[in-house]
Amino acid sequence: MSIRMSNALSGMGVSDESKSTFMELQRKKVHRYVIYKIDEKKKEVVVEKTGGAGESYDEFTASLPENDCRYAVYDFDFVTEDNCQKSKIFFIAWSPSTSRIRAKMLYATSKDRFRHELEGVHYEIQATDSMEMDLQVLRDRAN
Repeated sequence: MSIRMSNALSGMGVSDESKSTFMELQRKKVHRYVIYKIDEKKKEVVVEKTGGAGESYDEFTASLPENDCRYAVYDFDFVTEDNCQKSKIFFIAWSPSTSRIRAKMLYATSKDRFRHELEGVHYEIQATDSMEMDLQVLRDRAN
């Protein structure tokens, strides 16, 4: 079965740009984060925004819409108790309680297919408000 056919069967496809931008974050460390949205006309997940390597977690969270769903990946750098520099990639399914029910359903049904395309994600977080994806939540999961 062709890739295009399998994308069609699973609902939303994944743009080549979405995959290549994730690879840039993962391997080249070009981006601190990538925010993705579903383009309903194209029926695929596309890149909405990227954050430079020097951007903060606060800048990332401020980039997420208050009333709409998104997917995001965040490259979290931290230092272990043994004083080792580490990096973990988080996949975040952002679905605020104030977003439309149709959007929540669309993102929920497309999440597994999209998440499967992003090889190398270490942890996944489902967040409906900013407290569920607080920086301390990432720290706790990474350690």
